Amino acid sequence: MKNSLRELISLVGAGCMPDEDIDRIADEAAQAYADPAAFLAANPDINYDDGFPIPLGEWVVVGSLPDTVLFQAETYQQLFEVISGSFDQGVAFNLKPKQLARTEPLTALNRIQVQMAALNKEGGGYVLLNFSQLLDDPLQMVIVARNDLSRVLELAGEVGIVAEPALDALKAAQI
Repeated sequence: MKNSLRELISLVGAGCMPDEDIDRIADEAAQAYADPAAFLAANPDINYDDGFPIPLGEWVVVGSLPDTVLFQAETYQQLFEVISGSFDQGVAFNLKPKQLARTEPLTALNRIQVQMAALNKEGGGYVLLNFSQLLDDPLQMVIVARNDLSRVLELAGEVGIVAEPALDALKAAQI
């Protein structure tokens, strides 16, 4: 499981996380999945209890991803602000957060997805993925290169973390 976790974290954190952080998170999450009681005993500072909606290993992954990788927000305008803020200043965005202020969720998410698809040409553009169970905010996503999408979905399934293309999920929810 550790290898799958490492590859998954590496793909969702591409370019935003050092290898040593990826290795540490994958190792800790694998331990937490394998023996939650022992992991909690060895890490009493972890804020987790059995009432949480996700397994401890997933909690470790989600809680360890930096805010430049796991994007959480109340609105699509806020989501785009945190996503665009995570990119280098030299990346030009045609879309501005204020353009999402009074739009319907499907329209807003579609606009964000179009903007993300226009970036990272060598990776086929980016895709927004709903990632894990919602914890604190109604929007919780990662971005992955389109070329890595099928592998990310496969790995997420292997380790039991919910991951789905956000735009597809929102379209399906509105049918």
